[in-house]
Amino acid sequence: MNRAPGMVDVAREAGVSHVTVSRVLNGHPSVRPETRARVEAAIEKLGYRRNSVARALKSRRSSTIGVVLAGAELYELPRILRGVQSAAQRAGYWVNLASWQGGTTLDLAETLQRLTDQAVEAIAVIADRPMVADALADIVTGVPMTVVMSGNVPNPDLGFVELDQELGARLAVRHLLELGHRQVIHLTGALRTFDARARVDGWRAALEEAPQAGGELLEGDFTGNSGYRLANYLVTRHADGPPTAIFAGNDQMAMGVLAAFAELGVKVPRDVSLVGFDDIAGTAYLVPALTTVRQDFVSLGERSIEQLLRMMRGEAASSERIAPELVIRRSTAPPRR
Repeated sequence: MNRAPGMVDVAREAGVSHVTVSRVLNGHPSVRPETRARVEAAIEKLGYRRNSVARALKSRRSSTIGVVLAGAELYELPRILRGVQSAAQRAGYWVNLASWQGGTTLDLAETLQRLTDQAVEAIAVIADRPMVADALADIVTGVPMTVVMSGNVPNPDLGFVELDQELGARLAVRHLLELGHRQVIHLTGALRTFDARARVDGWRAALEEAPQAGGELLEGDFTGNSGYRLANYLVTRHADGPPTAIFAGNDQMAMGVLAAFAELGVKVPRDVSLVGFDDIAGTAYLVPALTTVRQDFVSLGERSIEQLLRMMRGEAASSERIAPELVIRRSTAPPRR
């Protein structure tokens, strides 16, 4: 045989109809035990494998959820995907990954269509920037879809699961203000992303809530190099020393700040209090240990799948926000001046 064996070949080998083979494969109770055994022996002998894709296209039941990675700056993607995978597996689903790194709305639509052509039963889009929201505004997929992001898409058919970035920034800045700092410098992440924009909004809102509080915004890009560069700029610009409090766009930037300050003789937190964002692995072991905002990325992935499962059962799309947590360590203290 020069081709893979099919159901007809199994039926011929077992001496039954292809309908009987189908019933055996699908666990139908009407097949007699001796007939089932004969079919199973033929399957084993011929090495027959079911065409799961064809079956899924026919039944629209593939037990697969599509996940589109829509962004190049998804820094905590491994943890998000761990949550996605674990929640999907608990529910009896496989995950089918696809990627869209920008382009036109048509490009995104084609990516989604490829997944639906493979009979995925739902789709999660993990996004990092407003252009994804624009592209999703009028998308119609025919299957439940949720967006994992910080932002909003004006499409009532889409669900949302997001970490509350703005609240996290508020918690960070309020902590510095409650310690007695009155000027809080914010070193932003890449402002083309949802996360950086939301953290700027939270920084600004916290300052507006506090009388006589102020600050300055300096644009970075989420990398340790940008934190290092901006920290050097702050020290050289201020003859009497840098401001007493810095809120960094993420932990990588905060590590860059720590490296620059160590070289320049600026002590944290004696001279400057520093807060990061994300609570990445290792921040508790920096010198000093970094005060930061902890986000549960695994839960983010899990809840996106849980929302899709509810939509697959017929529930309406909804929006969920996961609150972050401020983790206070040794990099923050009351100002000395």
